[in-house]
Amino acid sequence: MTLVIGLTGGIASGKSTVTSMIKEMGFQIVDADMISREVVKAGESAYHEIVKQFGPQILKVNKELDREKLGNVIFSDEEKRVQLNQIVHPAVRKEMLKKIHEAKSENLQAIVLDIPLLFESKLTYLVDKVLVIYVDEKTQLSRLMNRNNLSEQDAKMRIQSQLSIEKKKEMGDYVIDNSGTIQETKEQLNEIIKKLLSE
Repeated sequence: MTLVIGLTGGIASGKSTVTSMIKEMGFQIVDADMISREVVKAGESAYHEIVKQFGPQILKVNKELDREKLGNVIFSDEEKRVQLNQIVHPAVRKEMLKKIHEAKSENLQAIVLDIPLLFESKLTYLVDKVLVIYVDEKTQLSRLMNRNNLSEQDAKMRIQSQLSIEKKKEMGDYVIDNSGTIQETKEQLNEIIKKLLSE
């Protein structure tokens, strides 16, 4: 029986730090962001759909999607964001289901789906348990501003385009508080994985 763990958190909550730790523990990670990049590569059906919907101005010279231009379009327009998600999400879901199926047929102990918008995209049905990486909103804001070199207003806009981190914390089965040291995060993770595998 392969345990499917959903890993999520707010933007800039330090999910990639935890992902690296999980990899070190030997578990397979399925990264939704990486898959969403794969499914929109030139030539893929989602790519053609996006160009049809948003026009050729969102392409780079080499015909690849210009993620920054597309990002600017959808961050300020809720309707366009929904449109994009309706194209990308089904393609990502299909790929994830394939990975889960592979893990189960290989009889892996556990597989971790790293899905930043797990709750927003209503994908909890794919997983058995949800692990939320949490930092308080103030830490989240300053980390995002520093990491992406954003103004406070831009950072807040990106944070507000997701479900609040407090809400995610309530909805998770397990929560790692990632405001402390790397070591503290690692200890919490070890504890949780132990619990999950013994359930």
